[in-house]
Amino acid sequence: MTQIKLIIADDHELFRNGLIELLKKYDDVSVVKSVADGKEFIEAIKEDDDIDIVLLDITMPNMDGFEVLKQIKDLNTNVKPIIISMHNDGNYIAKCAKSGAYGYLLKNTDQEELIKVIRIVHQGKKYFSPAITEKMINFMSVQNVSENILSKKEKEVLGLIAEGLTTKEIAAQLFVSSRTIETHRANVLKKLEVKNTAELIKKATLLNLI
Repeated sequence: MTQIKLIIADDHELFRNGLIELLKKYDDVSVVKSVADGKEFIEAIKEDDDIDIVLLDITMPNMDGFEVLKQIKDLNTNVKPIIISMHNDGNYIAKCAKSGAYGYLLKNTDQEELIKVIRIVHQGKKYFSPAITEKMINFMSVQNVSENILSKKEKEVLGLIAEGLTTKEIAAQLFVSSRTIETHRANVLKKLEVKNTAELIKKATLLNLI
């Protein structure tokens, strides 16, 4: 029987330990190491390049999951990343898929799906559940609409709003009147179907517009 050599990278020790105990049930899976952040993981695969899979969290200290995905590509290693995260937003899923993730699981997934995805990915195939795929497709379609719907100037104003600049400060930076900036801001709110700056920042972040 071929052993699937696996590392768990997650900053929550209880969650890591729970995964280790769960995976002990399967003879074809061997948890080689458990690490608390991306930096530790990169050091681990530099020491042992015979790792098949990493179960990778996105939000970790020192080096997050997105940076780990980039490093995996740069190192040209054979390790296949499966994201296991509490984030179920389409933008996270799409970004991970684009960055080389072989699968994306939510932390409340059941053990049957977990072991299924580990085995599929070990064969060199990618696997995203129908629910995860739907979220990713919905995000990508909405993002394309949002990107096309905002003018170049509106995107510029949106970026400066996100940086926390006031209308007056934005106007000064773009060499236009405050009234012009207010018009752009009102148009962006209307086009993204939000009512205030807080909602605007949240939605723009979800849509990867900022």
